[in-house]
Amino acid sequence: MANNNSKEIIYGLYDDDEDLLKAVKAAKKQHLDIHDVFTPFPVHGLDPVLGLEESRLHQAGFVYGALGTLTAFLGMTWIFTKDWPNIFGGKPYWSVPAFIPITFEMTVLFAAIGMTVTFYIVNGLGPGVVNKHLDDRITDDKFCIAFDKSQVSAADAEAFFRATGASEINTKTI
Repeated sequence: MANNNSKEIIYGLYDDDEDLLKAVKAAKKQHLDIHDVFTPFPVHGLDPVLGLEESRLHQAGFVYGALGTLTAFLGMTWIFTKDWPNIFGGKPYWSVPAFIPITFEMTVLFAAIGMTVTFYIVNGLGPGVVNKHLDDRITDDKFCIAFDKSQVSAADAEAFFRATGASEINTKTI
């Protein structure tokens, strides 16, 4: 017996990304409520057709990078002026040009790690997570449009898939 969080999904598989893009446009024109679209690689122009907003991951990357810059700069300032004030090679205690390489590296490190962790959290990925999937071929060579059967009738979905050239039509409970 299915649990309360289960959804019955009807999905169509397409062999080509252009066919998928045409089918998504047709679904939007017919006002069909698309549950999700799955592709083995990014399809140029799919996001605007689906009405998806631009990712805010780059804004998080800026925040993480700024945090790395501040951490490096303030850490070196404290170390070289208060904790361990030594003069190296005739440079003053607070030598900003000498801080630039480490500050740059810390900026990149914090931005990269922060964006990776944020991406994994937002997308529900990570160690021990078992993601439900519709078909193994979606990650290989097939393109998929999925409809929630509670939102779109099975007859309408099947007629849509046949009209748009889906190579297969399947149903699965996830």
